[in-house]
Amino acid sequence: MNILITSAGRRVSLVRAFQQELTQLVPDGLVMTTDYNIKLSAACHISDKAFKLPLVTDPSYLNLLLEICLANDIKLIIPTIDTELLLLAKNLKLFLKNGITPIVSSKAFIDVCRDKRSMNAFFIQNQIQVAKEYSKYDYTLPLFIKPLNGSRSIDTFIIHSHEDLTEYHFKNNNLMFLEYLDHDYYEEFTCDLYYDRYHDLKCVVPRKRIEVRDGEVNKGLTCKNNLVDYISTHLSHIEGAIGCLTSQFFKHKETGQIYGIEINARFGGGYPLSHLSGANYAKWLIKEYLFNEDVKFFNDWEDQLLMLRYDDEILVHGYKD
Repeated sequence: MNILITSAGRRVSLVRAFQQELTQLVPDGLVMTTDYNIKLSAACHISDKAFKLPLVTDPSYLNLLLEICLANDIKLIIPTIDTELLLLAKNLKLFLKNGITPIVSSKAFIDVCRDKRSMNAFFIQNQIQVAKEYSKYDYTLPLFIKPLNGSRSIDTFIIHSHEDLTEYHFKNNNLMFLEYLDHDYYEEFTCDLYYDRYHDLKCVVPRKRIEVRDGEVNKGLTCKNNLVDYISTHLSHIEGAIGCLTSQFFKHKETGQIYGIEINARFGGGYPLSHLSGANYAKWLIKEYLFNEDVKFFNDWEDQLLMLRYDDEILVHGYKD
């Protein structure tokens, strides 16, 4: 019973977490990886076996992925990038009938997560406040501009004056004009949520984003604050949600007012902090989908655990391009 982490890139900590948990439960189990360039992927070098795959947009991607799974006794697929989610969700039955379970939410929920406007509607439906969206012809400064679909903070802008606005902002229909939530007044939290196979919430770990690099948390702190109860109340069940969801919330420093920002239906780059705090999503996925065991609600993770990331090295001896 092996596990495949796709588009592994530099997710060394995630691979190691699954290796540690799988070895304890399935001593001969292997954690394998895929990437577009396995020679230059740190995670692929530390995984038990790595396979090169084309980009997700390549027509051959799906069949090649299935072939790898069948040839290597893969039972679980853990996708790590947004572009994989929809493809796997659309082809879920193909993998399931071959005894392979992609840990992926339903197509309907992924569609919501991929569109920020739909995401705002989802939050409102669940009585969660969101930043106001302005018309491009009637807005109040300061503004926060972001794309309807995007990641890693690409194409985001903070606009303080009219001089900061350009023709690009007005003519690009993919950009939203939003109320700006000032970090002087609001704290930003990324919350790792675990949803079981029945789509019920089993864990909430808010991580305060102290410093971000390239769209990914570089310094973070676990905080057992009112976001745990708030999310447990408003998002106790999400139809179609499976596994780890990475959600963003802003909380006012004085009033405690909470705004929902977005949800990504996959492991986020900062999940290792939640794992090290005791929220063992890797173990729970293995138990649920390989051993058919139910997961109980868990809140006994370590509060106020600070993560300070730094650059480390994976050395490859005798490398040939």
